[in-house]
Amino acid sequence: MLDIVYEDNHIIAVNKEPGDLVQGDKTGDKTLLDEVKNYIKKKYDKPGDVFLNPVHRLDRPVTGIVIFARTSKALTRLNEIFKNRQIEKEYLAITEGRPKDFEATLVHYIVKDEQTNMVKAYDKEKKGGKRAELTYEMVGEMNEKSLLKVWPLTGRPHQIRAQLKKMGCPILGDTKYGSMYKM
Repeated sequence: MLDIVYEDNHIIAVNKEPGDLVQGDKTGDKTLLDEVKNYIKKKYDKPGDVFLNPVHRLDRPVTGIVIFARTSKALTRLNEIFKNRQIEKEYLAITEGRPKDFEATLVHYIVKDEQTNMVKAYDKEKKGGKRAELTYEMVGEMNEKSLLKVWPLTGRPHQIRAQLKKMGCPILGDTKYGSMYKM
């Protein structure tokens, strides 16, 4: 069942559950994009294909709001807004361990491994690496776990997961990026 948090003629915002895939990949698994398209087809009795594009993505294990453009004009405008960083993305992450600093800006260079579909964060520039920057603030801690507010300043795939792992604080339950706990 879709959890729609906002809908108008131009956009639809949906609460993505952990494990949902935003758009298709090589697994061929069902996607949130397909689910939302089917919802629109049924609700508005639309024949044929429905125009719908995610304006951004969230990694599969992540939960949060995904904004979809329902028109090409909305997609163009929203892409421009994201490109110009007129939208602030804020994430909450429960991590294993405690960061060295209460708040900090992390700068790494990340390289994607196509075979494993993972990225690795490096402290220094690396051939083929892309600069990844985020700011975090620790807002709570308990039992060797920390609650962080995270603001990515760049939008790289798996960026937050890789950078927090590099910092020594993998996201709780994210075994792909170093968590000892399976969720």
